[in-house]
Amino acid sequence: MNVNATTLKGIPFNLEKHVNYADGSVVCRTLLQKDIGNITLFAFDSGQGLSEHTFPFDSVVYILDGQAEITIGEKTHTVYTGEILIRPANVPHTLHAEKQFKMLLVMIRGE
Repeated sequence: MNVNATTLKGIPFNLEKHVNYADGSVVCRTLLQKDIGNITLFAFDSGQGLSEHTFPFDSVVYILDGQAEITIGEKTHTVYTGEILIRPANVPHTLHAEKQFKMLLVMIRGE
């Protein structure tokens, strides 16, 4: 599907099919960006990831395809297709793709 995110309002679409894998890359596609938060799709090729970082608010990771290795603080979780993980605010975390995976990230700013 090659549709601009702003034209998605009011129509159903398949999240998993809305972002594609790219060799040796992390692909991200912002679906909604507002002052109160963002909704973003990601596709991670195997071997890719995000280095350690923190956010000042909780975020929700929903795995659309594959499996992700997500480390929060000192604990690593394997999160599979159809599962979610709520990452707590102000705790360092990383993501790594042993195999390809796609995820939906929902961040809502606030306390």
